[in-house]
Amino acid sequence: MIDLVIGTLAQGLLWSMLAIGVFITFRVLDVADLTVEGSFPMGAAISAIMLVSGYHPLVSIIVAAIGGMIAGAITGLIHTKLKIPALLAGILTMIALYSINLHIMGKANVSLLRIDTIYSFFMQIGLSNTWALAVVGLIIAVLCCLLLMWFFGTEIGAALRATGVNPQMIRAQGVNTDAMIVLGLLISNGFVAISGALIAQGNGFADVGMGVGTIVIGLASVIIGEVLFGVKSFVRNLVAVILGSVVYRIVIAVVLYLGMPPNDLKLFTAILVAIALSLPTLKVKWLNR
Repeated sequence: MIDLVIGTLAQGLLWSMLAIGVFITFRVLDVADLTVEGSFPMGAAISAIMLVSGYHPLVSIIVAAIGGMIAGAITGLIHTKLKIPALLAGILTMIALYSINLHIMGKANVSLLRIDTIYSFFMQIGLSNTWALAVVGLIIAVLCCLLLMWFFGTEIGAALRATGVNPQMIRAQGVNTDAMIVLGLLISNGFVAISGALIAQGNGFADVGMGVGTIVIGLASVIIGEVLFGVKSFVRNLVAVILGSVVYRIVIAVVLYLGMPPNDLKLFTAILVAIALSLPTLKVKWLNR
């Protein structure tokens, strides 16, 4: 039972990088970005193929993050330079990344069995696989959270946040909002790719189709975090997103334990997100009755 609890917490922490990426585009930039469904498996593909080729696990994660950042930048350039709506730009990049990921891996699935991963070090010092996942997830989540807290406290970070809140105002202050949008999408998909690399190393394989539904998972984590832990400050928002990812994984574990067929998980997640997104409207209607 303890292993199940720790495993659920570990998965929540590893997936929280995806949630943070979705949070940056969905809440900070106010942009609907579907690139994540391509950059997530891209991170997994790059990390897996580099591990198979003998590279260090940490190096593979860094290169995966760079690949995700490039994908996000391409979406941003398509949106800002070609004036294609952000949603459509993300879809175009996502579709293109499917073929790119196949080229990276050379096939649809790459196995990582009997290959050292970032978790191997912790397993070598005596931790079980489940605890190794949890420790790595916690370390990565804390480091990324601290990094973002520092970045969004800088002048560039403040301009990025202002671009999502009031682009006309920040443009009048001489800030290039197009550059801010590209930067936001670049950072967002970098975190998503890191999550993909961590999940691939934890699961022991990378698959070209593992990004299906990741945008809904990310949104579920963001919304659950906001509903349960509040949005009074940006720092609290970041922590809420990470905790929301953990709570989402707990909810999934509970419904599976209660007997829900795994094939219905995507449907359950979609309904959960729809309910969470509609809560403010439902609350207003309930209070006005």
